[in-house]
Amino acid sequence: MTIDQTALATLLDKEAIRELVLLYSRAIDRQDIELLRDLYTPDATDTHGDSFDGPAADYCDFIARAFPHMPYSGHHVCNHLVAVDGDEASGEVYALAYHLIPAPDGGREEDFMAVRYIDNYRRCEDGRWRFAKRVVTYDFKLRRPFDGGGLLGQGPRDPSYALCPQPLFQRGPRG
Repeated sequence: MTIDQTALATLLDKEAIRELVLLYSRAIDRQDIELLRDLYTPDATDTHGDSFDGPAADYCDFIARAFPHMPYSGHHVCNHLVAVDGDEASGEVYALAYHLIPAPDGGREEDFMAVRYIDNYRRCEDGRWRFAKRVVTYDFKLRRPFDGGGLLGQGPRDPSYALCPQPLFQRGPRG
């Protein structure tokens, strides 16, 4: 490969990895567990601070059990630095994560966190990049009562499914 071809290939890999990270946010926020499962390698691990540490398949089960109790989730990706080395890559993703969760008094709480995802990615046999290892740090956490509103809990009824007909925006594994 020439220098220009190598640079272009690296740029395309980085864009695919950035899309992977955005699809993770979409999977969690739209409660699309089949999409979430598609984003990890079969041997992947996921460490979410003090809430989960283990195989990514078990993390997906853990999140699926949380969905009914989380009427709103919003993951907002900020900085994302990626280094690609052949079929492996690493990245650090800064994100703001908002969750609406049950409060001990029966109401709702806003759960806000500034997080960093420290990732290892791997290109799989199908050519797609997936998470091989994901470690989440909680750089800042805040919980407070919530009395707001919005589209809360749209899930499969979210307007993006109808308004964005391309396969990238549809539920389930990537096509």
